[in-house]
Amino acid sequence: MSHAPIFTPAPATPAPSSTDPAGWPVETEPLGAGLLPPEADLDQELVCRRVLPVTHDTVTVVLQPTRLGGVAFSPGQYLTLGVDIDGRRVERCYTISSPPTRPHLLTITVKRVPGGEVSGWIHDRLRPGDRVHATGPRGAFSVVEHPAARYLLLSGGSGITPTLSTLRTVADLGDPMDVVVVHCARTPQDLLARSELEAMSLVHPGLRLHWVCEGDGDGVPWPGLTGRVSAELLATAVPDLAQREIFTCGPPPYMSAVREALAELGADPARCHEESFVLGSAGAPTVAREVPVAEPAEVAADLAAADAVVDPTDVAVAPADAATGAASVTFARSGREVTCGPGQTVLEAAQEAGIPIPTSCGEGMCGTCKSSLLSGRVEMDHQGGIRPREIAQGSFLPCCAVPDGDVVVDA
Repeated sequence: MSHAPIFTPAPATPAPSSTDPAGWPVETEPLGAGLLPPEADLDQELVCRRVLPVTHDTVTVVLQPTRLGGVAFSPGQYLTLGVDIDGRRVERCYTISSPPTRPHLLTITVKRVPGGEVSGWIHDRLRPGDRVHATGPRGAFSVVEHPAARYLLLSGGSGITPTLSTLRTVADLGDPMDVVVVHCARTPQDLLARSELEAMSLVHPGLRLHWVCEGDGDGVPWPGLTGRVSAELLATAVPDLAQREIFTCGPPPYMSAVREALAELGADPARCHEESFVLGSAGAPTVAREVPVAEPAEVAADLAAADAVVDPTDVAVAPADAATGAASVTFARSGREVTCGPGQTVLEAAQEAGIPIPTSCGEGMCGTCKSSLLSGRVEMDHQGGIRPREIAQGSFLPCCAVPDGDVVVDA
């Protein structure tokens, strides 16, 4: 089944030159110059308007904000969506696949994960008119954060979603960005947005596309590149790779192969940025991100405030075991006290004891596990999933918080 592209590319804007009669400067502005700054604190319901099949196992969900003015974000950022499944609120992170130039209708593109609770619910039960809760946007995996003259966007499977948001932004703004895309999929039938991006490349000469498939699929010969990502493939497809800012997104095996290939080709690690889609132990899709560069100023401010001291309550706790470095963690609502070993996070201690704390990313980014610290201190190394004012009010993220002595948690 074929489906028309959701987004129609805008006509390309010619790249300015020193002899341009309009007197444009030779240097173009970074992509983010044409966008509103991302939201500082989105917390609202989104209304499902459409659920569109895009491949045999992937759908695009069109979501409408309930707040006037839409949602401002940077291409590549993600939302944490909360859905109610059988009376329980379950949260997952999804990258926004639409461009920030269209803030009044957002899209997420979701692949069905075998046994995935939320992806299955979205595919089988989400209908137009249904509402989902959203927080964010969050994340620094964006070309806006890393202005450059040339880009290389590498993706595997559903990891193409940040690329889709980026390229749709480029198309809407008519930006003459020099960008090479190398996308890998199992078969041609698994390629997402192929017709849309190929149409886009016809009017944007700075965009070059390379589709790579592991096999033919459905018995139809694939005329393009075949195999898996490798140094040889990348060197052939992108001979000027070393001169590009590189963004990579995909499942763990793909990410490992890309790291190996980039290292072999001598890519500068400071110019390589990653976002990895992984599968949680319970079959729930989660997101882990690694960006080997300085975080934005707002994240730096969060980190500086992360060790804020919360006023203790009258809940009594036993002293920490100074000999072993272990600490006592008391879960007030559960009425349980457990020992948290050296270097162990509060979430890990809770999971070992069977104490339920909602979680998604496990990396301090999505904010799903946010809880209240009633007493004590923690050392928290988060990635933007909590704001300074929330920390000052006594909130913390158990997934990336190690007790600094005995603590009491509202869980």
